[in-house]
Amino acid sequence: MGRFKPLSTAPVPERAILVGVDYGKGDWSIEESLAELARLTETDGAEVVQIVTQRLDHPIPKTYIGSGKVREVADLVAARDADVVIFDDELSPSQQFNLERAFKEPTKVIDRTALILDIFGEHARTREGRLQVQLAQLQYVLPRLRGMWSHLVGEQTRGGIGSRFGQGESQLEVDRRLIRKRISTLTDELARLERRRGVQSKARWESGIYRVALVGYTNAGKSTLLNRLTGSDVYVQDELFATLDPTTRSLDLDEGRKITITDTVGFIQKLPTKLIESFKSTLAETLAADLVLKVVDASDEHAPKQLDAVDDVLREIGASDIRSVVVYNKCDLLTSDERQALAVAHPESVQISALEGQGAAGLLYRIAQEASDGDVTITVVVPYSKGMLIKMIHERCQVIREEYVQDGLLATVRASKRMHDFLAPYKVEDNS
Repeated sequence: MGRFKPLSTAPVPERAILVGVDYGKGDWSIEESLAELARLTETDGAEVVQIVTQRLDHPIPKTYIGSGKVREVADLVAARDADVVIFDDELSPSQQFNLERAFKEPTKVIDRTALILDIFGEHARTREGRLQVQLAQLQYVLPRLRGMWSHLVGEQTRGGIGSRFGQGESQLEVDRRLIRKRISTLTDELARLERRRGVQSKARWESGIYRVALVGYTNAGKSTLLNRLTGSDVYVQDELFATLDPTTRSLDLDEGRKITITDTVGFIQKLPTKLIESFKSTLAETLAADLVLKVVDASDEHAPKQLDAVDDVLREIGASDIRSVVVYNKCDLLTSDERQALAVAHPESVQISALEGQGAAGLLYRIAQEASDGDVTITVVVPYSKGMLIKMIHERCQVIREEYVQDGLLATVRASKRMHDFLAPYKVEDNS
């Protein structure tokens, strides 16, 4: 054995105490909500060392929890050598300030909203994603500047959970004027990106491509499903909010129709309103879809509540009226009896295992059914000079028969309403 014992260079995870208040109402129990908060905390790189709960009819205005519970948490902070205390609901600026004063420096106090924003700040990859996260972070920080979040000012030396606010704009946290100016700049830049996205979406709509959007609770397996259906290699990780930025891939159905599938940001219960507002341009991909696939982790005991949370966000962004299919993923983790019970309870849903590939063919068949619903049969002669339209026929329609004649392509096809409008000027009588 060597003379010197090597020292580990791995980062030491911060130690977190979680605090939740049970109001005796809501769809999620306090235990379920705190279990999810613990998962979020671990996703952000911290270790949960204690969970504290209190039963209240309403939050205490000054400190959110009662004075006795504040003293109890303060003692736990010292006893457990905690670095951060995380509350399951959003704190007001004054509550946060009073709690930080009670727990004393250098212990940080953050809430569920700040934790989610911190995770988003770590996982955003594209420019638009980073801008959206930064906007939500700054909107959150702005009312908390007066004597609060002193740990943010020293983020360059302290780092850790809850310290990625501003994404490198260290002066913003101490200057309201600069923050407001930055918020205005970010809003304008995101508006430009949204207009550009709108142009791209309009071009896809005019092209007649059928658009499918994957939505679902975070970690339901949307990215794995996208990879399975399209053969792509989108980043996949067993953690909450592993991917934030929308990814679109194209796919040719067996009938010959080309479609696009877009993987969107995962949802979660108590998803911060500021985040939904900031990500509206990304969520607009869902609004532009012809079909929404609601991906649900069938193996999760909270699947029904997670589906409700997804429906809540879809209603909030105005996408609840879009045609949808519920896709129960991870069915390889269910017993045959559980799968049968699921099929009986939800006969219109589709069961798959994106990881194993089970049910993928059936899902593609269901997508093809949805895509062809409302299609009409039309016979046309398209001149050879309309090469792009001929290409669109092969990509966007189900070709029943075709023949190259003197005047152009003679084809009988099943076409969507949009493609029918494109082809109507070339319609001829079917004499077959």
